[in-house]
Amino acid sequence: MPVATLLEKRGEDAKKMHETLEKDVRYANITIIEGHDASQYGIAIVSCRIAEMILNDERAAIPVGGYQERYGVTLSLPGIVGRDGIHDVLTPQLSDEEATALEKSAGSIRTALERVR
Repeated sequence: MPVATLLEKRGEDAKKMHETLEKDVRYANITIIEGHDASQYGIAIVSCRIAEMILNDERAAIPVGGYQERYGVTLSLPGIVGRDGIHDVLTPQLSDEEATALEKSAGSIRTALERVR
């Protein structure tokens, strides 16, 4: 079930939730730095957790960076992670606005890659 549908059923404002989540994601690194005086702790925790998923062949669903052939670049999308790496990409259902923003992000990465080649 799409999150927007669930929020609607619960009487919550999907736009407000989206804005809150976007802000939290954009500023997560700052929150980590403010709490620990450095960001490497957040990176270390995530790295250890991903290594654990691989070693234990957990096949856990997490947002993880991998080459996305559809976009021609590496992007972080939800994926199933296990011993063999990313087993499957769980392509989320995107609104037109979200799909456009994702394509714009992929385009920015492609442009940056072309500059360094």
